[in-house]
Amino acid sequence: MSNIVAIVGRPNVGKSTLFNRLIQRRDAIVDSVAGVTRDRHYGKSDWNGKEFSVIDTGGYIEGSEDIFESEIRQQVELALDEASVILFVLDLQSGLMEFDKIIANLLRKTQKPVVYAVNKVDNSMLEFEATEFYGLGIEKYHTISAVNGGGTGDLLDELTEYMDENPVDDFENLPKMAIVGRPNAGKSSIVNALFDEERNIVTDIAGTTRDTVNTRFNKFGFDLMLLDTAGLRKKGRVHENLEFYSNMRSIRAIEHADVCMMVVDATRGFEAQDLSIVSLVEKNKKGLVVVVNKWDLVAKETNTMRDAEALIKKKLEPFTDFPIIFTSALTKQRVLKAFEEGVKVYNRRKQRVSTSKLNDIMLAIIQNYPPPAVKGKYVKIKFCTQLPTRTPQFAFFANLPQYIKEPYKRYLENKMRQEFDFHGAPIEIFFRKK
Repeated sequence: MSNIVAIVGRPNVGKSTLFNRLIQRRDAIVDSVAGVTRDRHYGKSDWNGKEFSVIDTGGYIEGSEDIFESEIRQQVELALDEASVILFVLDLQSGLMEFDKIIANLLRKTQKPVVYAVNKVDNSMLEFEATEFYGLGIEKYHTISAVNGGGTGDLLDELTEYMDENPVDDFENLPKMAIVGRPNAGKSSIVNALFDEERNIVTDIAGTTRDTVNTRFNKFGFDLMLLDTAGLRKKGRVHENLEFYSNMRSIRAIEHADVCMMVVDATRGFEAQDLSIVSLVEKNKKGLVVVVNKWDLVAKETNTMRDAEALIKKKLEPFTDFPIIFTSALTKQRVLKAFEEGVKVYNRRKQRVSTSKLNDIMLAIIQNYPPPAVKGKYVKIKFCTQLPTRTPQFAFFANLPQYIKEPYKRYLENKMRQEFDFHGAPIEIFFRKK
């Protein structure tokens, strides 16, 4: 089980500010993908050596009281369903309000731990005013200031008390593949084609597959876990936050996977929602295979496949080094090939490059094309090594690491991809002081 903290509370109590405060500890790593706009609802963090995801229940629709109340109820119920810990945020400035009591009553019914935070306590003079929140019938709350970070350390200490040390993995040694993509791209059909049976109910109503279904696939020489997800649904204007919650299962599948099989509908092409799914895959450092399904329905000319491939890569720049397989779940064309490719990506993501080989090849490349000088100072990279991490990460040691800019970092990454074949696998490069 992954550790998930859901932030709930009325609008304007500072949930988003607190969300940003909680995830910024790892921002530099989590969002180092160029050109990825961070999804404002979802981020990763760590504290006391425990990693967790944070989800922000976002804004609400403004409407009549009863619509509003049902929105809150539905939202909190979804949060309860997905989270391992609930963080209920209250607002000192507006004081204890009716909606706070409604949410508190809903939270009483849950078996999950609830941590209370009174926000906007920007100085110690205000501590006493927060005592009115005992009116919710709670034993304990934290006074915090999301804006300046006051009190968040103690808050995080309590949140992490309720978390698993290391999420337990039932199938530690099997490659885990998440089937992701928009609704109706044909994710369930691809799984059915693989198993030769109607394992999932396939209809053309978006969102038929509600729960993540995990299945072991052990034939044709494969042995892997398939995390067939519920399909990331497009965020509606009105129910944006609720839709986001129903996507949490898919997001959790991405977190648990080694490789994500991103299923795209060939008749609709690569759209904005596909991009945001890929950015989540990248953000979580997972392997990627793009599976273009329903290829049998596309009118073909000489270069149709090549053009479609070029278009997808153009949209996903600067990350373009991943396999694209054109399939048809209906005719079963190339479905096995897609999974073969997924296993290759899994192996590339696990590979270790010896330090001597890495230095022999990369230092020669750097010597031929060194980083540009900055203010008359020359950057010298003397040594590189692969870090002992679960996904491929490399440290390059230099005299002036702060002067190495993004384009040069990308150049080195591309060279490493060519030399060591990381096709489809995420790699990260860090520059450190030698």
